[in-house]
Amino acid sequence: MPLKDTLLALLVIGIWGLNVIAIKFAVAEMPPLLLMTLRFILVALILVPFYRVPRQQWPFLIVLSMTFGSLHFALLFIGLQQAEAGTGALLVQMGTPFATLLAVIFLKEKLNTRKLLGLIAAFLGVIVLAGGPNLPHLMPMIILLFSALGWAISQLLIKQGPPIKPLALAGWVALFSIPQLALASALFESGQWQAMKEASFISWGGLLYTVFLSSIVAYGLWYGLLRRHPVNLVVPFTLLMPVIAVLLGIWLMGDVMNLYKGIGGLLVIAGLGFIVMPWPLTRRLIS
Repeated sequence: MPLKDTLLALLVIGIWGLNVIAIKFAVAEMPPLLLMTLRFILVALILVPFYRVPRQQWPFLIVLSMTFGSLHFALLFIGLQQAEAGTGALLVQMGTPFATLLAVIFLKEKLNTRKLLGLIAAFLGVIVLAGGPNLPHLMPMIILLFSALGWAISQLLIKQGPPIKPLALAGWVALFSIPQLALASALFESGQWQAMKEASFISWGGLLYTVFLSSIVAYGLWYGLLRRHPVNLVVPFTLLMPVIAVLLGIWLMGDVMNLYKGIGGLLVIAGLGFIVMPWPLTRRLIS
């Protein structure tokens, strides 16, 4: 990969790593479901006018909005409100092992030795993280794992669904997610208007960061890289995202690095590496 594209890949991963911190700052002052509703409103306003999709694809997009918008993103914001930034970033990466398992079960894909080793390492990492003091209680971990499962289900749906441009997908999923999350916020949260009035520039900045930099700029650059280069060259960069999130959490939010997070995080990242990286490279790394 040329140096320019390598730097672009690192920029995207840096944006996504900092996105976890931005979410943490935003949900500290605004309810997470309200925040997600506002996020999707902005994404839909920016993207939908420029990307039209046929009406026959709407049912697929509505289903995807339930798994990707309501399940993955909503639970991500709720979980990150309660968990440390680095721990949350590591747990959400379990979407890749979940997607691998679902592909084996529902798409009859073969589970080779490399992917099996990756699954074992990743799930062992989650067990180690669960035994540490990084989470105030078990519920944030369960919420974040269900968020990862929502991401995995969504990836399988996208793989089997109609061909839709990535930014069109993002815009229309956001549009169909708005009523779901607005209703959930009305039912399960309170003080939304007061929270918006009292939110600081940091909280609003976190929201704008997730909309413009993480959702639009980063994904636009990422899909451009995927178009220009083989997937096996691009996807391994994602292994750096939780590392960056952990380091930024320690630096910006005072998160604590301990043995549980270190060992658990390494196991999760190693597991992801075995799943997403080509087998000749992983064999060289462990030989």
